[in-house]
Amino acid sequence: MSRRFLIGVALVLAAGTANAGDVGEDLARAYEFAYNLDHEAAAVAFEAAIVAEPHNPATHRGLAAATWMRLMFQRGTMTVDDYFVGLTPKSVDLPEPPADLATTFAEHSTRAVELSEAMVKADADSPDAHYQLGASLGLAASYRATIMGETMGALRPAKLAYAAHERVLELDPTRKDAMLVIGTYRYLVSTLPLPIRLMARMVGFRGGREEGLRLIREAATHEGEARTEAEFGLVLLYNREREYAAAQHVIRGLKRRYPRNRVVWLESAATALRDDRPALAASALREGFSMLEADERVRMQGEEALWRYLRGKTRLELKRDAAARRDLLVVLDLDARLWVTGRTHLELGMLADLAGDRQEARRHYDQARAFCSEGRDKRGADLAKRLKKNGYRRE
Repeated sequence: MSRRFLIGVALVLAAGTANAGDVGEDLARAYEFAYNLDHEAAAVAFEAAIVAEPHNPATHRGLAAATWMRLMFQRGTMTVDDYFVGLTPKSVDLPEPPADLATTFAEHSTRAVELSEAMVKADADSPDAHYQLGASLGLAASYRATIMGETMGALRPAKLAYAAHERVLELDPTRKDAMLVIGTYRYLVSTLPLPIRLMARMVGFRGGREEGLRLIREAATHEGEARTEAEFGLVLLYNREREYAAAQHVIRGLKRRYPRNRVVWLESAATALRDDRPALAASALREGFSMLEADERVRMQGEEALWRYLRGKTRLELKRDAAARRDLLVVLDLDARLWVTGRTHLELGMLADLAGDRQEARRHYDQARAFCSEGRDKRGADLAKRLKKNGYRRE
């Protein structure tokens, strides 16, 4: 994985939102709307929270965070696969953020930082003041990295967020909500090549894989919005560590708390496929497709194509080749992310190989390589090259 990819993931996982338990039920309900994909309701609820508490940085940060999540949803960049294929904000198939949402984020993110800085200035020994500042800076850094494409430019606010939350734990070691930012960076710094790891330490980021995971797990036990951020982060990191059972355990908890977030079911299926458990993936997809078909809300960019691709891949692994082919051919007629189209051609190439049609298989592998390369999916492009040469055989 590239340096830019790992830095980008760190910025996303360490965004920080709000310690909802400290600001009341109204803000907690607003986050519940956001994590259930009820974007309009979330915006209304956060705006009401701001009216009730205009000088609380958590209310402004809440609206900014919900706006950021909404933009990620609109772009179709909310899944673990998006990060595993090498997502970058400069990908050619990512649209510019709508001006109104970009303005909303900028206004309330800036206000959250200003109010947090005032809290620290008023009481430099307040753990909550430093927490609010770190969470607000972390969110600003994440937006710059994931939406604006300024990965390196986001490092300064990210470093300040990390330092602020280290200060929180110095003042109050029991503040588990502050452990998310610190744990995320410690984990990801530990995965960088040695020269980059040394540079990261020089600018203030310490590494440590096991310690980083421990801190994120601790944050996931804290009642508040840091918990949900930590849990989604753990799903990504457990998949990276190939601890798929642990990832599914976290996903089951997210399903219970956010039953309207159909993307969690999508993630469950994708995790099962990585774990070579296509029957489990099929079960998650059956539930997920039922939710998708009954849900009249706005969909992610390329969402139906992603569902179809995953079901086609699952059916191929279950040796239901005809059904797999039907799903995969539908994907090619849908609006899809470039990497999804590329991976779909990979699966179709495998089906052609299984049918003994090497010419058709090579044609799909060529298209897979082209789409994956354009979509910055290096792994997919490399696999297409290998399969074109060697072919695919079922084990």
